[in-house]
Amino acid sequence: MKIKASICQLKVSKDKDFNLDNAAKMIKKASENGSDLIILPEMFNCPYENDYFVSLAETYPGKTTSMLSDIAKKLGVYVVGGSIPEKDGEKIYNTSYTFDRKGNLITKYRKTHLFYIKMENGMVFKENNTISAGNSISVFETEFCKIGIVICYDLRFPELMRKIALEGAKIIIAPAAFNMITGPAHWHTLIRARAIDNQVYFLAASPAKNLKVKYVAYGHSMIVDPWGDILTEASEGEEIISANLDLEKLEKIRKEFPLLLRRRDDLY
Repeated sequence: MKIKASICQLKVSKDKDFNLDNAAKMIKKASENGSDLIILPEMFNCPYENDYFVSLAETYPGKTTSMLSDIAKKLGVYVVGGSIPEKDGEKIYNTSYTFDRKGNLITKYRKTHLFYIKMENGMVFKENNTISAGNSISVFETEFCKIGIVICYDLRFPELMRKIALEGAKIIIAPAAFNMITGPAHWHTLIRARAIDNQVYFLAASPAKNLKVKYVAYGHSMIVDPWGDILTEASEGEEIISANLDLEKLEKIRKEFPLLLRRRDDLY
């Protein structure tokens, strides 16, 4: 069984309405190319900045999630809505909403590891200044297989990916926004490592590079197979990348090289 998946690497602007319209157009284009599963980047409806997280946060259901639900239903596709700032009471979360082919919300994941960096060269970002951490994992069922969701900084915590794999996920999706320091240094290595560690297809969705906003994303969205091979990779700009995820190939890799079955639960 094969799943055609697409990542929409869109350029996020300061205009929320423009971002939503742009995302809808890219989802439609990916659907026209035959994709079953379409993924957006982290914080796709606003710049990755604490001030915007506060000013543009929305409750569920809201303008962004209604658009995602409507287009998933209209096109008959699964839509992983990257992530958005979600307001729940007095708290704001970095939240990913996923909708099925009928437009139903099938999972909501709140980022569990909040990005923190303070470098001597002046790069400072503390997501916990505005965002609260989630406290649960997300694995959802499809007619193809189980799929897990993580967000960006979560990539650096392999225990989370392993737990998702042990819950049966064969695909892990990571809306993310690595920057121009962490991206060149670690993006490719982490994504390929998490795919190899857990023998899963790993799909990492980044915004396109945009020099007109304060936090500049690295781009280079990627789809990696369970052997660690890069099936497709975006450049820095706005584009859609697609690949067929072959579940028979995944099962063959797991059968011939049964990594997950050789864990030592008696030791760790």
